[in-house]
Amino acid sequence: MRHGDDEYSSALSAAAGHAAAWLRSLPDRHVGPLLPAHDLTGAFGGPLPNSGMPAADVVDLLARTAEPGLMAMPSGRFFGWVIGGTLPAALASDWLVSAWDQNAGLRYATPAMAAIEESAGAWLLELLGLPGGSDVGFVTGATMANFTGMAAGRWRLLADAGWDLDRDGLSGAPRIRCFVGRERHDTVDLGLRYLGLGRPVVVDADYQGRLIPAALEAALSEGTGPALVCLQAGNLHSGAFDPFPEAIRVAREHRAWVHIDGAFGLWAAAAPELRHLTRGYEDADSWATDAHKTLNVPYDCGIAIVQDASALRSAMGLHTSYLIHDAEGPGDPFEKVPELSRRARGVPVWAALKSLGRDGVAAQVQGLAAAASEIAAGLAGLDGVEVLNDVEYTQVSVAFGDDDTTRAVTARIIEDGRVWMSGSRWRDRDILRVSVSNWQTAEAEVATAVAAVGSALESVRGG
Repeated sequence: MRHGDDEYSSALSAAAGHAAAWLRSLPDRHVGPLLPAHDLTGAFGGPLPNSGMPAADVVDLLARTAEPGLMAMPSGRFFGWVIGGTLPAALASDWLVSAWDQNAGLRYATPAMAAIEESAGAWLLELLGLPGGSDVGFVTGATMANFTGMAAGRWRLLADAGWDLDRDGLSGAPRIRCFVGRERHDTVDLGLRYLGLGRPVVVDADYQGRLIPAALEAALSEGTGPALVCLQAGNLHSGAFDPFPEAIRVAREHRAWVHIDGAFGLWAAAAPELRHLTRGYEDADSWATDAHKTLNVPYDCGIAIVQDASALRSAMGLHTSYLIHDAEGPGDPFEKVPELSRRARGVPVWAALKSLGRDGVAAQVQGLAAAASEIAAGLAGLDGVEVLNDVEYTQVSVAFGDDDTTRAVTARIIEDGRVWMSGSRWRDRDILRVSVSNWQTAEAEVATAVAAVGSALESVRGG
């Protein structure tokens, strides 16, 4: 194989060409993939060849073969799950992250990455109105951000109970009672499982999925000992936010650690028109979010924020002789995340924030919420469509009468391909869930979404 500048240049040029073609296709292409995985496996698989292929040819083959199996997730017409697009500055900076190939764990070894991520973290605290001096760690996604925040909580709660977790592990430790809302995201339970904390106590929620503080008070009062309370900023189906002032007050009365899962909802604090949704959330102990969702940076980029830096670094950090520490700095990045080696995920976050500024982030978040409201209004105007949630943020949940009709309409929308919306089940009903998470979703995409749902409904009725 050839090596050197020519090899890099030809491969990167090929990748840039294919990437540009992909991005140009997004406004008009069928949103869903055209081929399933089992039809693509043969093209990518088979016996490993004895001889290699020039890098540029590998890139060409990869792009051409993968194209029919790609979902247009970066499209402004993609409304499935809660998946954002990618801002231009964030995408381009992520290419640089790959080219630079820096292991971002050590401040001494990769000072530029550390400085960029520290700046991005400070900007995030300022933007979201969270306590200055909190530690900010960049992890893979919201699942690991939740895990990281709750790991810090576990360490602090056990330390305060006189238990040395690092020395003695969990066996024989005081049991930490964990409390979650009935409509929390399942990744919170997953994080608790990873941490060995077992199944949480489920606290009742209202019709929009908001945890009920009185129910939390009753649940906490049923026992004693260390407690971890998980609240939610942005319900998966309704977009609703837990009542933070009241719930945190109850938790504090029981000396509980409070963690907030804000995978996509934490960003509401950045928009003046939506900030009321997060009122009081700054009084929690830890927060989790995903910059790929509402901020729109490339995968993967979760963010863990913990006010008690010593608890976080005690839970995540390690010290070994072969690592060179920066004695003048605020600590190493690896002390704030579960990984020792990782890419510089905070660089695209810095680029996104730098390209948007405070006003741009606010406009982007507000724009997503406004588009969701417009879609909800358009769908509510269609005969036989029921909007089930109070649309205050970026989520819209609708039903079309009975479950069979709702499932059929959802399938027809996906088959049609003009938009992608995923089905789910909420409040004992099958629903169509619309998640507005892409910065490119504007008036035209809203109109297309409403029209696609309307034609799918007509088709199902006519069929």
